[in-house]
Amino acid sequence: MAFDYSKLRGRIIEKFGSQMSFAEAMDISERTLSLKLSGKRMWKQSEICLAINLLGLSDDDIKEYFFVLKVQMI
Repeated sequence: MAFDYSKLRGRIIEKFGSQMSFAEAMDISERTLSLKLSGKRMWKQSEICLAINLLGLSDDDIKEYFFVLKVQMI
C-alpha cells in the first residue's frame, strides 16, 4: 500500500520554503524526510503530530495529508 504525499510536499514548501528547512524543524535528516515522502519509510505517530503542528494543520487534516492512497495504473 503506497500513499500519495504530494499535498504534504506542497504544504512543506509553502510553509518552510524547502524540505531541508522542514527536516531541521522536525529534527530529522533531509534523507530521512525524503525516504518518508517517497514511501520507503513509515511515519511514526509522534512525527505526524509534530508535522501537523509545524505546518499549521489540524487533526482533521491528517487523513488528507498522510493517508491518501496512490492510484496505481494497471
